[in-house]
Amino acid sequence: MQRIYLDYAATTPLDPEVFEAMKPYFNEKFGNASSIHSFGQEVKSALEESRTIIASSLSAIPSEIIFTSSGTEANNIALKGFAQHLRKQGKQHIIASPTEHHAVLNSCEYIKNTGIIVSYCSVNAFGEISFEEIQKLCTKQTGLIAIMHANNETGTIHSIEKIGAFAKQNGILFHTDAVQSFGKIPIDVSRMNIDTLAISAHKIYGPKGIGALYIRRGIEIEPLFHGGGQERGKRAGTEAVPLVIGFGKATMLMNQHREEEFLRMKLLKSLLKEKLVKEISPLFGNNILLFNGNDETSLSNILSISIDCSQISIDGEMLLLNMDMNGVAVSSGSACTSGSIEPSHVLLAMKRDIATTKATLRFSFGRWTSEQEILSAVAILKRSLVNLIHKKSTK
Repeated sequence: MQRIYLDYAATTPLDPEVFEAMKPYFNEKFGNASSIHSFGQEVKSALEESRTIIASSLSAIPSEIIFTSSGTEANNIALKGFAQHLRKQGKQHIIASPTEHHAVLNSCEYIKNTGIIVSYCSVNAFGEISFEEIQKLCTKQTGLIAIMHANNETGTIHSIEKIGAFAKQNGILFHTDAVQSFGKIPIDVSRMNIDTLAISAHKIYGPKGIGALYIRRGIEIEPLFHGGGQERGKRAGTEAVPLVIGFGKATMLMNQHREEEFLRMKLLKSLLKEKLVKEISPLFGNNILLFNGNDETSLSNILSISIDCSQISIDGEMLLLNMDMNGVAVSSGSACTSGSIEPSHVLLAMKRDIATTKATLRFSFGRWTSEQEILSAVAILKRSLVNLIHKKSTK
């Protein structure tokens, strides 16, 4: 049976070139980057080269990049570190969106327990944030705005440059989770007035277990970990050098291929949407497929669809399992909550009903996705829907 991987938004396969770049740092070049002898300094040099590559891709300077274990940790350091610092300044209010990744949402809930007020702005039917509402929510007590660059479930891209400019004008710190957008669309932290930003390697064909946090020079954040002076005192602990090297190599390759990959992903997304409408809609009704997000303002490698359960009843979990049993790997939303029976908080915020929210598939593709795989996935989805509806009608 052919196996088709269409869940690149959850994680990407490790690029062979990245693997080759990492290998020497597991055995031959094993020194501790904090050691002053030649073994350590050789490794330190390679680590700083990766830092420079990643900084350059964000239009940042190397000293503004802090390595972490993941995008989740980067978000936690930024939000919780900011919260402690803001309290010292007497500010007690944070603004976020209800469609953030749980790394941000759960950090905000933790912060609420410390006495800081968290306000959530609403989103429209496309999952887009209202800039006007953010303005209205701001008070003299507002110290931080946290809005993701692109949503991990729908691909919706937010106007963070506009939000960043507003935050700067009003003396408010601005954090963005760019884990899903990094490598897909350009990011310039200076032009976008971003104070902190989270990214991760495994979304760009790098290794799992390594992320990074950009912290604008001059910004004060209380560290979560205390120990040695690694990462300029912002994140104690011996650096995972092989993973850092992999992150740097993956970023370098991403920079080389981003434009061509963007165009290819755009064509694949267009093909997928066209075939879904042509093959699925005539069977069950022209409006049976609901596309989550706005084509004009979403990532080119993510297409989220829901089956309108007001027209036909579909068990979303069975649909997902059916696709998998037939060789197609897709998800219902964020990989971090795929084991949960709860419907997507992102789609609920977009006013989808619970049944329709559960009957959702997120297709995401990448460097090794072919047109034939897209066509095969549509055919398998069509067959799966027919089978599930037939089984239900014969019960």
